[in-house]
Amino acid sequence: MSIKLLSTSKCFGGEIRRYSHQSDTLSCEMKFHVYVPPKSDKKPSILYFLGGLTCTDENFIQKGGAPQYAANCNIFLVCPDSSPRGVPAGEEDCWSGPGAGAGYYLNASNEKYKKHYNMYDYITKELYTLISTEFKDLTNTEKQSIFGHSMGGMGALNIFFKNSNLYKSISAFSPISNPINCEWASKALKSYLGDDQSKLEEYDPTFVLKSYSGPKVDLLVDIGTADEFFNDLKVDKLKEVNNQNINLTLRHQDGYNHGYFYVSTFMKDHIEFHSKYLN
Repeated sequence: MSIKLLSTSKCFGGEIRRYSHQSDTLSCEMKFHVYVPPKSDKKPSILYFLGGLTCTDENFIQKGGAPQYAANCNIFLVCPDSSPRGVPAGEEDCWSGPGAGAGYYLNASNEKYKKHYNMYDYITKELYTLISTEFKDLTNTEKQSIFGHSMGGMGALNIFFKNSNLYKSISAFSPISNPINCEWASKALKSYLGDDQSKLEEYDPTFVLKSYSGPKVDLLVDIGTADEFFNDLKVDKLKEVNNQNINLTLRHQDGYNHGYFYVSTFMKDHIEFHSKYLN
């Protein structure tokens, strides 16, 4: 496994780097960004951010406002793409998927998509191993966490609560929380997975959180009250999960919408939340 450095930019005393690599899991070339915080006496812990629909690996690192807080908290950020790129299936499809920019962080079983659309395994296995191997001298690979926005918030929730042994903490901005009951998200999931309800539930956070039986976990979730997708995201469904092993803090942020102005406003809270478990 090898990675190619594409660019570097100094930022808040550290460095933003963009890399590419050939993904065996997705059968295509993938790009990702990292933020390397300023040198410290202690190796930085690792925090993954999963982007939302239509996003590439560039959106969050450029717009999310995270590097300054990652620098302060000695956190190494990892920002992958949200889907395979340059593959035959899906490039022509709409913003909500299935297709490019709409990988939903799942493993597709539909014949049309299963060769390339395996973002769940890419994040939890291939990229996790790549980061832990390629950056082992720079980071504390024993401490890793995950968060995300919108589709990426959905992905982060599903990934954490199925793999809590890999990650120390979890948070989300405006996650798609009950995709089975969201018209456009349900359409995408069925395109990837078929109509089998049990397969769809495997990637629906309301069902995944209900079945979680691991150690007690604190979960921070934000959503703006002016979010144009508020009714589709069904974030309040997370309150109905009522799992005694999950301590949910759900914050409704007055007047904020779905975009990165909102995300960047509350980024400090989320980075500092993860820092409690990573440092």
